[in-house]
Amino acid sequence: QHVLIVGHPFVDIWQAVKPSRLGIAAWPTVPRNVSWKHGVCQRLGWPHRDQADIARAWQPILSKVSSYADLEPTLLGRVEELIDFVTTGHG
Repeated sequence: QHVLIVGHPFVDIWQAVKPSRLGIAAWPTVPRNVSWKHGVCQRLGWPHRDQADIARAWQPILSKVSSYADLEPTLLGRVEELIDFVTTGHG
């Protein structure tokens, strides 16, 4: 009664950032047998050789997020569910 588990449809939290914020129409499709972040970086022409490259890729993505409006509504709905759960009586 004091635990709520919610999910979201994103492969990775990067995908919750609206692609238009990065100047792309959609996040690249990455085959299941490829690490999603590595595949995204490769398809966007970003360095992706090692974990340091992947970590650096987050910075330009994060820099494009300045408000909730820059995130996909599906993620925001899950966050609102969690906020409601912890701020209202639920048991």
